[in-house]
Amino acid sequence: MLDKRLYHHLVAWLGQWPPRQTMAVVGSERRTLPGWDGKIHPFLGVGSPGTGTVLSAALPRVPGLRALADLPTEDLLAKVPAAVGTPDRQAFLGVFRWTTDPAPLPDAGEWISVDDPVVPGWLRVFAPEVLIHRDPESGAYLAGVGIKRHDKHGNEISVGTEPEARGKGLARRLVAQAARRILDEGAVPTYLHDVTNIGSSKVADSAGFPNRGWSFYGLED
Repeated sequence: MLDKRLYHHLVAWLGQWPPRQTMAVVGSERRTLPGWDGKIHPFLGVGSPGTGTVLSAALPRVPGLRALADLPTEDLLAKVPAAVGTPDRQAFLGVFRWTTDPAPLPDAGEWISVDDPVVPGWLRVFAPEVLIHRDPESGAYLAGVGIKRHDKHGNEISVGTEPEARGKGLARRLVAQAARRILDEGAVPTYLHDVTNIGSSKVADSAGFPNRGWSFYGLED
């Protein structure tokens, strides 16, 4: 049975779940309103094996997007940007994961305000707090996690590690630590990554986010 928090997250985020056909295209006001980062996200989708896929767009864009629903994935992705009014962007297919049972790894970081000078630029958009790991000797930033607070039911984890700190297991420990916090706050943690990103896939596996064969459709920034 699908976790009810995930169900409510998908309904709120996409506009419908489960899909009522193999490739369902739905209109949602969420595609016209600022998202977790204050930006408008005009298109996204989630697919589940054996259930189908929901593609979400602003209501006026639904007919154009619906006309692409029967295309092979590669052709669909190529035509999505123009169909949703962003012809200068690229659509992509990623892996959608979630967990209700993060790996029991030891904590690796501390939660601090995004205004702290040690927080790198890419993490500052994840207000009000981020999870970071510092070098134990210099105190310099080495790795961090931000949370995309999509809604009260589902929050997405983003992680980054400095090159010199990779291969030490920091990312998976930080992701598991962040997942536990999200669950404690009453939401389900999600983790999205590109299908070709082997490193991110390994982090997800190790942190307790299994690959259930679910997919994510989005637009590159």
